[in-house]
Amino acid sequence: MVQETTTRRTMRRQVLLFLSVLCLGCVLGQVSYSVPEEMAKSSVVGNIAHDLGLDLKRLKSGKARVYTGGSVEYIGLNKERGVLFIQERIDREALCGETTPCALHFQLILENPMELFRVTVEITDINDNTPTFTNAEKRFEISESAVIGSKFVLEKAIDSDIGINGLQQYSLASTDNFVLKLENQADGSKKVEMVLQKPLDREKQEHISLLLTAIDGGEPQMSGTLRILVNVLDVNDNAPAFVKPLYKAKILENSPKGTSVTTVSASDKDIGINGEVSYIISTSKRILSELFNINSKTGEIVLVGEIDYEKAKMYQIDIEAVDSGGLSDSTKVIVDVVDINDNNPDINIVSKSESILEDSPPNTVIAMLSVNDPDSENNGDVECNIDGDIPFKIKTTSNGFYTLVTEVDLDRETASQYNITVTCSDEGVPSLSSSVTLSLQISDVNDNAPVFERSSYEAYIVENNTPGLSIFTVKSRDADWNQNARVSYILEDSSVNGVPVSSYVSVSADSGVIHAVRSFDYEQIKDFHFRVKAQDGGSPPLSSNVTVKVLIQDQNDNPPQVLYPVQTGGSLVAELVPRSADVGYLVTKVVAVDVDSGQNAWLSYKLQKATDRALFEVGLQNGEIRTIRQVTDKDAVKQRLTVIVEDNGQPSRSATVIVNVAVADSFPEVLSEFTDFTQDKEYNDNLTFFLVLALAVVSFLFITCLVVIISVKIYRWRQSRVMYSSNLPVIPYYPPRYSDTLGTGTGTLQHVYNYEVCRTTDSRKSDCKFSGAGSQNVLIMDPSSTGTMQRIQSERSILDEPDSPLEVGHLV
Repeated sequence: MVQETTTRRTMRRQVLLFLSVLCLGCVLGQVSYSVPEEMAKSSVVGNIAHDLGLDLKRLKSGKARVYTGGSVEYIGLNKERGVLFIQERIDREALCGETTPCALHFQLILENPMELFRVTVEITDINDNTPTFTNAEKRFEISESAVIGSKFVLEKAIDSDIGINGLQQYSLASTDNFVLKLENQADGSKKVEMVLQKPLDREKQEHISLLLTAIDGGEPQMSGTLRILVNVLDVNDNAPAFVKPLYKAKILENSPKGTSVTTVSASDKDIGINGEVSYIISTSKRILSELFNINSKTGEIVLVGEIDYEKAKMYQIDIEAVDSGGLSDSTKVIVDVVDINDNNPDINIVSKSESILEDSPPNTVIAMLSVNDPDSENNGDVECNIDGDIPFKIKTTSNGFYTLVTEVDLDRETASQYNITVTCSDEGVPSLSSSVTLSLQISDVNDNAPVFERSSYEAYIVENNTPGLSIFTVKSRDADWNQNARVSYILEDSSVNGVPVSSYVSVSADSGVIHAVRSFDYEQIKDFHFRVKAQDGGSPPLSSNVTVKVLIQDQNDNPPQVLYPVQTGGSLVAELVPRSADVGYLVTKVVAVDVDSGQNAWLSYKLQKATDRALFEVGLQNGEIRTIRQVTDKDAVKQRLTVIVEDNGQPSRSATVIVNVAVADSFPEVLSEFTDFTQDKEYNDNLTFFLVLALAVVSFLFITCLVVIISVKIYRWRQSRVMYSSNLPVIPYYPPRYSDTLGTGTGTLQHVYNYEVCRTTDSRKSDCKFSGAGSQNVLIMDPSSTGTMQRIQSERSILDEPDSPLEVGHLV
């Protein structure tokens, strides 16, 4: 019971000692811990967050994780507590064997931004392995003539523990003839020999049984035993002896099986069967018997397994030489393994980004790589490069770790994806290399405004169109992608002659089709322009605009308008032609205009009807009515001509005008022919009364409307601007007199024509007063006149009279 209590206290003290974690300090992103092997799972190794000065939120946001490079993750990370804990059972002997110190090396990786911390956890040994012997018993056959001091090499015990927990001592029990001898060797192990201290006597004791005990230094101590059976023989009293106490050899790794390593040699002074020596490899290390074999007769050591420098750089082989009498000697063979460049660099992607924004600044980290080459010296020195001419570079961050970063600004419109091939080569001869390819998508940002196909557009539409008619389509292109390249078309606010442009046209937001909102009239507006904006769907949106000019095309939708002679319903206008008129005499000229344009406004004149078609003709282009023969006394005084005016449109439009011609030399002749007009004095008196009444009403309305006119002056002014900008043709008014400065031309009214005008001089009288000038006359007959018509020749024009009650625009 006391022993159990002591044992528990000892174990508790040991556990407390092993569980104390020593943080060796963080230097340049490195932290070290020390823990004993065989700790229970979930045991805390250390507070990594505290030791590295990291916040727990940083561990979570940075997706902290342990990176071991593909090996077993013995240590785990608790991000909630910020501690490292035992994740898998750790057996120091299985992990490191005899290597000291034994340590786990791994990295703590954080992202956003990427950070790397190196962590070292030293695994300390505990006494969990018992010293053991390969064989349960060892047999010796010793000649009874063996001299005192004869040595017999015993099998070494194997204890996987190290240090104080490893093998410390041997003891040999139940013997009077032998004593145990221990000899320290260069590798730190002990050579175990059994030395004869008392001569053997086969007759007294033919078989001797001994117990060899191997004891370690742990608490509690553990031990293992080997049963030694000695068969005493006669005569052979000399043991073999090696030529050298130590042999050294070198061999290339990956050498083929059967390669000779070296040859050992031992001699025995005995002769015959007692002098025959056999060579064996000590079984203290199992792996040696798997890699090497020795010819028992010649002592040649040959390779029987595969040697890898990366697994073991040196082997120590214990060779025994045994003669037939059981006498033996031992030597050590140290085999150095020579490295060759037989390992390609191993590339592991620690972390990478699948995509990156095209406006990311240079030196943005897109991947972190771990590169390891297990070869040594130059064979293990690695250099990494990026294949191809792409805007990336690779940088070394720490031993074996590289970061892949952007070198310049990226442009998705130039390249939307990159396949980045990283090649790592060692410096061996020949050089070995490995490659890894990373695919990186370049995410779009809205850095391109829409671009129209043209700098400006012109569209044509025929007047009198149907509202909603498609006029034209504008197109733009955006080099961005997806939503950033989705273009919408917007009609910019502007006005046409003071009217919003939206009342003229509309633009389809999706297709850019321009539609007419109203029906256009060429005579009111011939062209107009506006701006269309193309805006993408990015945030913030980018836009550009273009000017569109719409030209209205004319249609033949207006008939000719006759300006002269003026057609009136109340009085009759007659052109006076003297009977002495010669051939080609200009009677009058029909003046007409067409508000259309182009060939739609080209007018032609034709004589449709005439009292005497052989007397008059009409100029096709200028509308001049001339005599085509000499006027005679037989010609009727009253001549009625019907002239048709046609334009050149398709289909053509026309207008007709009636021209009355009086063929006479005096007014009495004319009056005798125009007797069908009734002279009703009562009718004239009534007409005068109504004219006076109308003048009074008009004066009243003029005064009343004066205030209204002033109030709407601005509105009418704006309306007048609309009419001016519409470029409508101006319809000229031709007064009854025309001057021809050229004398005989082909223009409109090429000669000087003066017309007599009949007007009322007194509203209470029925007389008609004529004013005239020149040699030609116009006869105006008013049916309401009852007095005598007089022909008055005067050089004074009626238009020059300041008191004339008849305005030029009212001449009939």
